[in-house]
Amino acid sequence: LPGLHIFAIAFALEVSVGKTNTVMALNNSNVLLPCVFSTCIGFQDLVFTWYFNTTELIYHGKIKNKASEPICVWHNPRVEFVGSTTKKDNNISIVLNNVEFSDAGKYTCHVHNPKEKNAKHNATIFLTVVHKMVETDNTVTLIIVGVVGGLIGLLILFMLIKKVVLFIIKKTQDGKGVKECLVSSSGNDNTENGLAGSKAEQKAPSKA
Repeated sequence: LPGLHIFAIAFALEVSVGKTNTVMALNNSNVLLPCVFSTCIGFQDLVFTWYFNTTELIYHGKIKNKASEPICVWHNPRVEFVGSTTKKDNNISIVLNNVEFSDAGKYTCHVHNPKEKNAKHNATIFLTVVHKMVETDNTVTLIIVGVVGGLIGLLILFMLIKKVVLFIIKKTQDGKGVKECLVSSSGNDNTENGLAGSKAEQKAPSKA
């Protein structure tokens, strides 16, 4: 009986906004707010709604069944429906046009399926609106971090190669008893210097 109960829950009505629940958009651009739903027994006269910050209704739609596309009951003039329910996924995504800074916040996609014992479920996505200059600065920062990271990697590789070369030279020049002592000492010194160098390099970008 417990196993059957878990099985039923796993295949009940589900609503999803994708792998991540955050979206970033540039000011004055159009942004897609994704949402799909799934149900194990199908749907009949399904109702879906989109809310901004929990209470403000921005889109209200109905779907008769899987063979029909959604019908808009009401929508905010700046909101456009871009989904489809007759294709593979039950997509009820919307696009918010001409995004403004005041549009930043929480968007909730809510689905009600009367056919599935009036099952209800929702998913939330968070929108962040940024200025173009902020977006550009972030990109430049990522490039700088990438370049610095690459230089640190090359430096470590160079140090490792140098260590191997020194080891080979000492192996060919020194006696057995002296060789072990020198290699051990050289290994410790190089490791410590390498760690100190890496830490110094990593601290530099954060101060910039």
